[in-house]
Amino acid sequence: MSRQQFEGPGLPLYLTEVGRAVADYGLYLAARPLLPRLPVGDGHPVLVLPGLMADDVSTTTLRRVLRRLGYRVHGWRLGRNIGPTAECVEGMARRIEDLGDRYGRPVSLIGQSLGGIYARDLARKTPDSVRQVITLGSPFALQADTQTRAHRVFERYSHLHVERRTLPLQTEATPLQVPSTSIYSHQDGIVAWQACLDRLSPHAENIAVHASHLGMGHNPAVIYAVADRLAQPEGTWRPFRCPLALRPAFPRPDVPEFTSRPAAAA
Repeated sequence: MSRQQFEGPGLPLYLTEVGRAVADYGLYLAARPLLPRLPVGDGHPVLVLPGLMADDVSTTTLRRVLRRLGYRVHGWRLGRNIGPTAECVEGMARRIEDLGDRYGRPVSLIGQSLGGIYARDLARKTPDSVRQVITLGSPFALQADTQTRAHRVFERYSHLHVERRTLPLQTEATPLQVPSTSIYSHQDGIVAWQACLDRLSPHAENIAVHASHLGMGHNPAVIYAVADRLAQPEGTWRPFRCPLALRPAFPRPDVPEFTSRPAAAA
Protein backbone atom coordinates (compact mmCIF):
# COMPACT_ATOMS: atom_id res chain seq x y z
CA MET A 1 0.00 0.00 0.00
CA SER A 2 1.44 3.40 -0.94
CA ARG A 3 1.64 6.26 1.48
CA GLN A 4 -1.24 8.04 -0.27
CA GLN A 5 -3.66 5.15 0.10
CA PHE A 6 -4.15 5.07 3.86
CA GLU A 7 -7.10 6.98 5.26
CA GLY A 8 -7.88 8.74 8.51
CA PRO A 9 -9.29 7.02 11.61
CA GLY A 10 -12.65 5.30 11.34
CA LEU A 11 -15.80 6.79 12.82
CA PRO A 12 -15.85 4.54 15.94
CA LEU A 13 -12.37 5.68 16.98
CA TYR A 14 -13.26 9.31 16.29
CA LEU A 15 -16.54 9.25 18.23
CA THR A 16 -14.95 7.59 21.27
CA GLU A 17 -11.90 9.92 21.43
CA VAL A 18 -13.06 12.01 24.38
CA GLY A 19 -14.16 9.00 26.43
CA ARG A 20 -10.90 7.19 25.77
CA ALA A 21 -8.91 10.32 26.66
CA VAL A 22 -10.71 10.36 30.02
CA ALA A 23 -9.81 6.70 30.43
CA ASP A 24 -6.17 7.55 29.71
CA TYR A 25 -6.29 10.07 32.54
CA GLY A 26 -7.73 7.40 34.81
CA LEU A 27 -4.75 5.21 33.95
CA TYR A 28 -2.47 8.10 34.83
CA LEU A 29 -4.11 8.49 38.25
CA ALA A 30 -3.73 4.76 38.86
CA ALA A 31 -0.05 4.90 37.88
CA ARG A 32 0.83 7.97 39.96
CA PRO A 33 2.35 5.92 42.82
CA LEU A 34 4.92 4.64 40.30
CA LEU A 35 6.01 8.09 39.08
CA PRO A 36 8.91 8.33 41.59
CA ARG A 37 10.48 5.38 39.75
CA LEU A 38 10.88 7.41 36.57
CA PRO A 39 14.47 8.46 35.76
CA VAL A 40 15.50 11.77 37.29
CA GLY A 41 16.32 14.58 34.87
CA ASP A 42 19.51 16.60 34.51
CA GLY A 43 17.79 19.97 34.76
CA HIS A 44 17.94 20.93 31.08
CA PRO A 45 15.15 23.11 29.64
CA VAL A 46 12.09 21.55 28.02
CA LEU A 47 9.48 23.39 25.96
CA VAL A 48 6.06 21.75 25.49
CA LEU A 49 3.87 22.79 22.55
CA PRO A 50 0.10 22.06 22.50
CA GLY A 51 -2.00 20.64 19.69
CA LEU A 52 -4.55 22.29 17.45
CA MET A 53 -7.22 24.28 19.36
CA ALA A 54 -5.44 23.50 22.66
CA ASP A 55 -3.40 25.69 24.99
CA ASP A 56 -0.99 25.20 27.89
CA VAL A 57 -3.77 23.77 30.05
CA SER A 58 -3.77 20.67 27.85
CA THR A 59 -0.11 19.93 28.67
CA THR A 60 -0.33 20.66 32.41
CA THR A 61 -0.11 17.03 33.56
CA LEU A 62 2.94 16.22 31.44
CA ARG A 63 4.72 19.42 32.41
CA ARG A 64 4.00 18.85 36.09
CA VAL A 65 5.47 15.33 35.98
CA LEU A 66 8.58 16.45 34.12
CA ARG A 67 9.09 19.37 36.49
CA ARG A 68 9.05 16.95 39.43
CA LEU A 69 11.74 14.92 37.66
CA GLY A 70 14.00 17.95 37.71
CA TYR A 71 13.61 19.55 34.29
CA ARG A 72 13.10 23.27 33.65
CA VAL A 73 9.76 22.80 31.91
CA HIS A 74 7.88 25.55 30.11
CA GLY A 75 4.64 25.96 28.21
CA TRP A 76 4.51 27.97 25.02
CA ARG A 77 2.49 30.92 26.53
CA LEU A 78 0.83 31.76 23.23
CA GLY A 79 -2.76 30.99 24.09
CA ARG A 80 -4.90 28.70 21.97
CA ASN A 81 -3.14 27.03 19.04
CA ILE A 82 -5.16 27.94 15.95
CA GLY A 83 -2.36 27.29 13.48
CA PRO A 84 0.76 29.13 12.25
CA THR A 85 -0.37 32.69 12.81
CA ALA A 86 2.18 35.52 12.94
CA GLU A 87 1.91 35.57 16.75
CA CYS A 88 2.51 31.81 16.89
CA VAL A 89 5.47 31.68 14.48
CA GLU A 90 7.23 34.72 15.89
CA GLY A 91 6.36 33.80 19.48
CA MET A 92 7.84 30.29 19.28
CA ALA A 93 11.05 31.65 17.75
CA ARG A 94 11.38 34.15 20.59
CA ARG A 95 10.49 31.51 23.18
CA ILE A 96 13.21 29.06 22.19
CA GLU A 97 15.74 31.90 21.89
CA ASP A 98 14.84 33.19 25.37
CA LEU A 99 15.09 29.73 26.95
CA GLY A 100 18.43 29.08 25.30
CA ASP A 101 19.79 32.39 26.56
CA ARG A 102 18.38 31.85 30.05
CA TYR A 103 19.83 28.37 30.59
CA GLY A 104 22.77 28.34 28.20
CA ARG A 105 21.81 24.83 27.06
CA PRO A 106 19.91 23.34 24.10
CA VAL A 107 16.17 22.91 24.65
CA SER A 108 14.28 19.63 24.32
CA LEU A 109 11.05 20.16 22.38
CA ILE A 110 7.90 18.13 23.03
CA GLY A 111 4.97 18.74 20.71
CA GLN A 112 1.51 17.19 20.78
CA SER A 113 -0.20 16.78 17.38
CA LEU A 114 0.22 20.09 15.48
CA GLY A 115 2.63 21.18 18.19
CA GLY A 116 4.94 18.37 17.10
CA ILE A 117 5.00 19.70 13.54
CA TYR A 118 5.99 23.08 14.97
CA ALA A 119 8.71 21.40 17.04
CA ARG A 120 10.22 19.73 14.00
CA ASP A 121 10.16 23.04 12.09
CA LEU A 122 11.95 24.77 14.98
CA ALA A 123 14.59 22.03 15.06
CA ARG A 124 15.29 22.60 11.36
CA LYS A 125 15.50 26.37 11.71
CA THR A 126 17.63 26.42 14.88
CA PRO A 127 19.32 22.99 15.27
CA ASP A 128 22.01 24.37 17.59
CA SER A 129 19.30 25.47 20.03
CA VAL A 130 17.49 22.10 20.14
CA ARG A 131 18.62 19.03 22.07
CA GLN A 132 15.98 16.62 20.76
CA VAL A 133 12.41 16.52 19.47
CA ILE A 134 9.64 14.30 20.86
CA THR A 135 6.28 14.30 19.09
CA LEU A 136 2.99 12.91 20.43
CA GLY A 137 0.51 11.85 17.77
CA SER A 138 1.93 14.37 15.29
CA PRO A 139 0.99 13.73 11.62
CA PHE A 140 4.12 15.26 10.11
CA ALA A 141 4.05 12.66 7.30
CA LEU A 142 0.52 13.65 6.26
CA GLN A 143 -0.13 13.09 2.56
CA ALA A 144 -3.79 14.07 2.14
CA ASP A 145 -6.52 15.97 3.99
CA THR A 146 -8.51 12.75 4.34
CA GLN A 147 -5.85 11.36 6.69
CA THR A 148 -6.88 13.68 9.52
CA ARG A 149 -10.24 14.58 11.05
CA ALA A 150 -8.87 17.97 12.14
CA HIS A 151 -8.48 19.40 8.64
CA ARG A 152 -11.70 21.43 8.64
CA VAL A 153 -10.87 22.99 12.00
CA PHE A 154 -7.39 23.90 10.78
CA GLU A 155 -8.76 25.44 7.58
CA ARG A 156 -11.30 27.48 9.52
CA TYR A 157 -8.44 29.72 10.67
CA SER A 158 -6.31 29.53 7.51
CA HIS A 159 -6.99 33.19 6.69
CA LEU A 160 -4.91 34.05 9.78
CA HIS A 161 -1.99 31.79 8.92
CA VAL A 162 1.28 33.32 7.70
CA GLU A 163 2.73 29.94 6.69
CA ARG A 164 0.90 27.94 4.02
CA ARG A 165 1.32 24.21 4.39
CA THR A 166 0.77 22.06 1.32
CA LEU A 167 0.60 18.28 1.43
CA PRO A 168 2.85 16.43 1.61
CA LEU A 169 4.71 18.75 3.97
CA GLN A 170 7.75 19.92 2.03
CA THR A 171 9.84 20.42 5.17
CA GLU A 172 9.75 16.68 5.83
CA ALA A 173 11.91 16.05 2.79
CA THR A 174 14.81 17.25 4.96
CA PRO A 175 15.78 14.96 7.89
CA LEU A 176 16.24 16.53 11.30
CA GLN A 177 19.78 17.18 12.47
CA VAL A 178 18.84 16.37 16.08
CA PRO A 179 17.53 13.14 17.66
CA SER A 180 13.80 12.68 17.16
CA THR A 181 11.19 10.38 18.67
CA SER A 182 7.68 9.99 17.31
CA ILE A 183 5.17 8.46 19.74
CA TYR A 184 2.00 7.26 18.01
CA SER A 185 -0.99 4.98 18.52
CA HIS A 186 -3.09 2.69 16.35
CA GLN A 187 -6.04 3.81 18.50
CA ASP A 188 -5.64 7.45 17.46
CA GLY A 189 -9.08 8.78 16.59
CA ILE A 190 -7.98 12.09 15.02
CA VAL A 191 -5.07 11.39 12.68
CA ALA A 192 -3.96 8.33 10.75
CA TRP A 193 -1.21 6.63 12.73
CA GLN A 194 0.72 6.01 9.50
CA ALA A 195 1.12 9.78 9.15
CA CYS A 196 3.04 9.82 12.43
CA LEU A 197 5.81 7.47 11.31
CA ASP A 198 9.26 8.95 10.88
CA ARG A 199 11.97 7.70 8.55
CA LEU A 200 14.21 5.43 10.60
CA SER A 201 17.80 6.52 11.03
CA PRO A 202 20.52 6.33 13.68
CA HIS A 203 18.87 9.34 15.35
CA ALA A 204 15.18 8.86 14.58
CA GLU A 205 12.69 6.37 16.00
CA ASN A 206 9.00 5.56 16.34
CA ILE A 207 7.43 4.33 19.59
CA ALA A 208 3.98 2.72 19.53
CA VAL A 209 1.63 2.96 22.52
CA HIS A 210 -2.01 2.19 23.33
CA ALA A 211 -3.55 5.65 23.68
CA SER A 212 -6.15 8.04 22.37
CA HIS A 213 -5.03 11.13 20.45
CA LEU A 214 -6.31 13.60 23.04
CA GLY A 215 -4.93 11.52 25.92
CA MET A 216 -1.34 11.36 24.69
CA GLY A 217 -0.20 14.01 27.14
CA HIS A 218 -1.25 12.07 30.23
CA ASN A 219 -1.16 8.43 29.14
CA PRO A 220 1.25 6.54 31.50
CA ALA A 221 3.11 4.75 28.69
CA VAL A 222 3.65 8.05 26.87
CA ILE A 223 4.91 9.70 30.06
CA TYR A 224 7.32 6.82 30.66
CA ALA A 225 8.68 7.02 27.11
CA VAL A 226 9.09 10.80 27.29
CA ALA A 227 10.88 10.59 30.66
CA ASP A 228 13.16 7.85 29.33
CA ARG A 229 14.07 9.89 26.23
CA LEU A 230 14.73 13.09 28.16
CA ALA A 231 16.93 11.34 30.75
CA GLN A 232 19.61 10.37 28.25
CA PRO A 233 22.88 12.26 28.77
CA GLU A 234 23.39 14.95 26.18
CA GLY A 235 25.19 13.62 23.12
CA THR A 236 24.56 9.95 23.95
CA TRP A 237 21.15 9.36 22.35
CA ARG A 238 20.16 5.71 21.89
CA PRO A 239 16.92 4.17 20.52
CA PHE A 240 14.20 3.32 23.02
CA ARG A 241 14.30 -0.13 24.60
CA CYS A 242 11.21 -1.15 26.51
CA PRO A 243 11.78 -2.97 29.82
CA LEU A 244 10.46 -6.53 29.78
CA ALA A 245 7.82 -5.77 32.42
CA LEU A 246 6.36 -2.92 30.32
CA ARG A 247 6.23 -4.65 26.94
CA PRO A 248 2.41 -5.00 26.98
CA ALA A 249 2.22 -1.19 27.04
CA PHE A 250 4.51 -0.79 24.04
CA PRO A 251 3.53 -2.73 20.89
CA ARG A 252 6.23 -3.45 18.35
CA PRO A 253 6.60 -0.22 16.34
CA ASP A 254 5.71 -0.23 12.66
CA VAL A 255 8.42 0.18 10.04
CA PRO A 256 7.50 2.86 7.47
CA GLU A 257 7.37 1.34 4.02
CA PHE A 258 9.46 4.25 2.72
CA THR A 259 12.27 3.23 5.10
CA SER A 260 14.53 0.33 4.31
CA ARG A 261 14.82 -2.19 7.08
CA PRO A 262 18.22 -1.99 8.76
CA ALA A 263 20.69 -4.71 7.91
CA ALA A 264 21.38 -7.29 10.55
CA ALA A 265 24.41 -6.58 12.70
CA ALA A 266 27.49 -8.49 11.70
